Amino acid sequence: MLTDFLPTTKKELELRGWDTVDVILFSGDAYVDHPSFGAAVIGRTLEAAGYRVAIVPQPDWHGDYRDFRKLGRPRLFFGISPGCMDSMVNKYTAARRLRSEDAYSPDGRHDLRPEYPTIVYSSILRSLYPDVPIVLGGIEASLRRLTHYDYWQDSLRPCILCDAPADIISYGMGEKTILQLARRLADGERISDITDLPQTVFLASADQIPGGIRPDDILLHSHEECLSDKRAQAENFRHIEEQSNMIHARRLLQQAPGERYVVVNPPYPPMTTEELDASFDLPYTRLPHPKYKDKRIPAYEMIKHSVNIHRGCFGGCAFCTISAHQGKFITCRSRESILREVRQVTRMADFKGYLSDLGGPSANMYGMHGRNLKACEKCRRPSCIHPQICPNLDTSHQALLDVYRAVDALPEVKKSFIGSGVRYDLLLHRSNDEQANRSAEEYTRELICRHVSGRLKVAPEHTSDRVLKLMRKPSFQLFRQFKQVFDRINREEGLRQQLIPYFISSHPGCHEEDMAELAVLTKQMDFQLEQVQDFTPTPMTTATETWYTGYDPYTLEPVFSARSPREKLAQRQYFFWYKPEQRPGIEQSLRRIGRADLISKLFSGTPSPLHHPQSAIHHQPSTIHHPQSTLHHQPSPTRDHHRANRRPEEPREEKRGRNRRHR
Repeated sequence: MLTDFLPTTKKELELRGWDTVDVILFSGDAYVDHPSFGAAVIGRTLEAAGYRVAIVPQPDWHGDYRDFRKLGRPRLFFGISPGCMDSMVNKYTAARRLRSEDAYSPDGRHDLRPEYPTIVYSSILRSLYPDVPIVLGGIEASLRRLTHYDYWQDSLRPCILCDAPADIISYGMGEKTILQLARRLADGERISDITDLPQTVFLASADQIPGGIRPDDILLHSHEECLSDKRAQAENFRHIEEQSNMIHARRLLQQAPGERYVVVNPPYPPMTTEELDASFDLPYTRLPHPKYKDKRIPAYEMIKHSVNIHRGCFGGCAFCTISAHQGKFITCRSRESILREVRQVTRMADFKGYLSDLGGPSANMYGMHGRNLKACEKCRRPSCIHPQICPNLDTSHQALLDVYRAVDALPEVKKSFIGSGVRYDLLLHRSNDEQANRSAEEYTRELICRHVSGRLKVAPEHTSDRVLKLMRKPSFQLFRQFKQVFDRINREEGLRQQLIPYFISSHPGCHEEDMAELAVLTKQMDFQLEQVQDFTPTPMTTATETWYTGYDPYTLEPVFSARSPREKLAQRQYFFWYKPEQRPGIEQSLRRIGRADLISKLFSGTPSPLHHPQSAIHHQPSTIHHPQSTLHHQPSPTRDHHRANRRPEEPREEKRGRNRRHR
């Protein structure tokens, strides 16, 4: 029934007997009433608090703006959620080419959202309703809350409020912020007076900064300083990342163009289990709105039979946006809440007994936290597991095993797959807690034997320890160890399963020679890589700031990055050494960089192509047959959707998908 969804049209308002609403949300995504889609979460959160909420998905921004007018003026505010992933990452590849489809639009259509919908939507609404408050949320605004590098414009941009005529940003996961904002506006406060709300960003002149510039504030280099000195931008980012990942953070101030200051209030503490349960237990239909009948929404198809069990990630990968949006501290759902959602999934008409994913940003961080929480409250480290696993971290996998077993005990569930990325460094870690060590071994065996759908995805990302250090990833030697464990358990259990590693080219610090050695090492391990991508700079990651500024934000030492299309292509080609049409270019590159010694290691036993190198593009690539490629595989985007905006539905060289439940 239409009334089971948040209303999207005047007719749907009338079905509820409403003539006006409190909040109207404009979303760049199709409306899917599911806890993985941010606009639905914010709408349901407000609805549960007693507010009348409507949503306008993918409004037409051309012509007379009728979609922006059709529901009239809200009593409290307009909310803008441009989509579950950055609009530019959603539209373009690392090579700035148009993607094959928009994963969050019906039938993957490309023409249903503008570039930078945050700016476009807010500009239209401000022109139509100049006195109605406009609140920005979602991944696009959240990660552009301070001066940032925009890869698609190839320029340093100020806080998005300087371009989008809105009043305030709710950054990060927004349930708490949006409720407090609604309550205060309903109580009669003006949006311009709401300056003390945690996890918000606003612009103010110097004499309007609440309390003035206080001694405990962090005053960042101004936008103009960053424009003229890339080192200043690098210095800023260390403070930004540290404060995004602290329980007791400080307020950030940055002078923006036009003599105004960007004021970033510290975030809320991590949600409690009870609060997170309440968010997931809202009355979602878990379905696309009926207006999309008979249309495919690719992102929904990927997650409809999956369940997210926790929030946050303490990995701190340099290329990832999770910590900037969700923070590094893990908040877990209760087992009861997880089971309630699993039972909902099992009642879906097309459910065949297989959960595609029972995971989170990182599959096996559920239940993990610091043993001494007071130490965590003072910690500034962006990662709890790099450069080494913190001795204060409780790495027990027992709570996660209990969840798996409770889900698998449900009679309707034939099998629950783990599609999210697994941190094998946590599985191999040996602490002083023998019980935690035993649980890791038990989890590893159970994962491989019961929860792999033929292929287990892990992310070593590179083979060079120097590059991995910049990525904040463990040594490649740990991947070798994990592969040995994986192969041994498969032999012991009589299984024939594949280990699928993810790799990145052109990451800051990576040279062409590093990629050549990656190709040789992975060939020696009998891999022909398929899950690969070229590094895409996205706002508010350490890797992006390093790529743009040329400096490591923490050491301020110079770092090389492959920046030109030619340099990036020269690195990327090594992923596909096994394709005959790539061989001439690779041989030429190896001779150019003085590593002709690697030619025989890569191509031993393979006849050299007879055609001239420049004719390689005319040859069709060979078909690569993997021995277990026909095994049943239920993909899930949970981890992929977090990893610095990695897309869910395309080969990994083409994806930088959505951030799960990002607003």
